[in-house]
Amino acid sequence: MTPGKLTLRGGQAWSGRLHRNQHLAITDVEGRACVSALFYNARDPLERYNMADTLKAQFTAFLTAGRVLYSDMGRVLCSIVADGCGWHDTLSGIGDAAASRAHFGDGTYQQLRNERHRNGRDNLLVELGKHGLGKRDLVANLNFFVRIGVDDDGALRFIAGNSRPGATVDLRFEMDTLVVLSNTPHPLDPAPGYGPPGIELAISDGPAAGPDDACRLSRPENGRGFALTAAYVQETSGAERTR
Repeated sequence: MTPGKLTLRGGQAWSGRLHRNQHLAITDVEGRACVSALFYNARDPLERYNMADTLKAQFTAFLTAGRVLYSDMGRVLCSIVADGCGWHDTLSGIGDAAASRAHFGDGTYQQLRNERHRNGRDNLLVELGKHGLGKRDLVANLNFFVRIGVDDDGALRFIAGNSRPGATVDLRFEMDTLVVLSNTPHPLDPAPGYGPPGIELAISDGPAAGPDDACRLSRPENGRGFALTAAYVQETSGAERTR
């Protein structure tokens, strides 16, 4: 994707193909954003972000700087190289139209026109449809800038104040990746009114991860994941040259 910047207003969705070694910086402008995200191999979207493998390989329940996002093939889709927030939710999923109506009221286009209430599930499905994907491809997602706690009885609770105005998470892509984002309220956010803030996206080019890269070295499994990814990139690049 061509480097540049764009603003994603509240309720808006976005998708794009990021190339290997490109960066995507996502900024929480007001400090209360929820950016729901999905990731797919841009060459073969049957390979996609796997929440369970990402967490168990790195002995964690949340994501921050130094951690990576694994695909279901054991390869690294992208790395979190910098993080001004510190905690991103991996567990609680996205809201749908029914949950939005129950929380905020109808909020239909007939009532509100372009300010209508959009929800994460429908937004992601619309963006997936632009790339030939659909409901079967909607998997467990990541929610940037959100922190969820788990009570002793297993109940999930929203922790307010996790992010701050201007907090930025910087993703470096280790393989060509289709990214799908929805800037919509988290289903557990107790805020009474619908009003997701805008976020900023910045795409830039950068160098490949070196042998001493912090994300590569943060967990033993990550070194193996980077090696698998490098082998795949070399194999697919070779296949392109022989066509």
